[in-house]
Amino acid sequence: MKFYNSKNKINIKFKLNDKIIEKEVEPRLLLSDFLRYNCGQTGTHVGCEHGICGACTILFNEQPIRSCLMLAAQIRDSEILTIEGVANDSKYKDLREAFKKHHALQCGFCTPGFFITIISILNENVYYDEEDLREKLSGNICRCTGYTGIILAVSEVIKKRHSKELI
Repeated sequence: MKFYNSKNKINIKFKLNDKIIEKEVEPRLLLSDFLRYNCGQTGTHVGCEHGICGACTILFNEQPIRSCLMLAAQIRDSEILTIEGVANDSKYKDLREAFKKHHALQCGFCTPGFFITIISILNENVYYDEEDLREKLSGNICRCTGYTGIILAVSEVIKKRHSKELI
């Protein structure tokens, strides 16, 4: 068994927001810190560092994960999507507009984590009612909005997207 110290780095190659990246990382470096400080993805916020708040949520191989609970060395040969990767994506313009319309953000600290979680929900292409959405989003904490605006925004987008499919 090989033990690593801070002098031993691991080479990783992965896809970040549709761009191939190759970097060396220390074995114990958290993915959230790696994304922020080594890759410039500062939209990946670090709140609790225990996986409870959801501020550091990213898509890892299309699944939402808490980047504060994963090591950077574990992302070898994977695909990562952060808020920067969807910030100007026209596919989510309706979600951005609904967030604005329903005042679904205030301070904005939790917004990237919510947005990424919501993208994973939208990618499921399933109609969820308000109760289901509250459960799906229960892993993300917001201390400002009370969640009502967030739920209204997501509900509006889901309803519009599903009504278009019926036509």
